[in-house]
Formats: sequence, structure tokens, C-alpha cells
Amino acid sequence: MSDRRTPERRQALASQERSLRREMDELGADPDLDEVAFDADAGFSDRSHSTEERGRVMATTRALRAVLRDVERARAKVEDGTYGTCERCGNDIGDERLDAIPWALLCIDCKKLVG
Repeated sequence: MSDRRTPERRQALASQERSLRREMDELGADPDLDEVAFDADAGFSDRSHSTEERGRVMATTRALRAVLRDVERARAKVEDGTYGTCERCGNDIGDERLDAIPWALLCIDCKKLVG
């Protein structure tokens, strides 16, 4: 990984973390907990709609939380000097991939293998 890009990527990671935390807060989720709070059926015309909405919010929250955890791990890697190194094979992740996804923890080859 190119050290000259580290400050930009550090800033991108911090911005992404703030954005994810804000989005989770808007959904009623605590970014640091594995649960989602709901206002007991507030604003829903029927229980089935409420259940459907809860499912959607829970799925969205799980996805946001997974990305947030990757962002937090990437930020820790910046601090400990291992940012840009694939967690699976130890090779460089590559500037092109990190430009696209600054929180990438795997190189493109390993990502293809694990899905």
C-alpha cells in the first residue's frame, strides 16, 4: 500500500464511520450493541406492516453494523501499521481496491475465495 495515500484513507475511514453511526442511530440502533430498539408499533396501521418493517430495519442494521466493524478494524490497522495487508494471505490489498473500498480487509483474490 502506498503510504502517501494513508492520510486520505484515514480521513475516508473516519467519515465512513461517522456516516454509518449516524445512519444506525436514525434506524434506532446503537452501533455498539447487537440490538435494535423499536417504538412499540408507533405509526404503523397494522401489526403485519410493523413486523415487515422491523424485519427490514433489522436486516439493514445488521448490514450497516458489519460494514462498521470492518471500518473500525481498518482504522485499527492504520494505527498499528498493518493497513493495506490482506488478513487472509498477508499480501498487499492494492491501492486500486483500497481507493474503491478503504475498509477492505482482504485482497481481491481472497475476497473472491471467501465470497
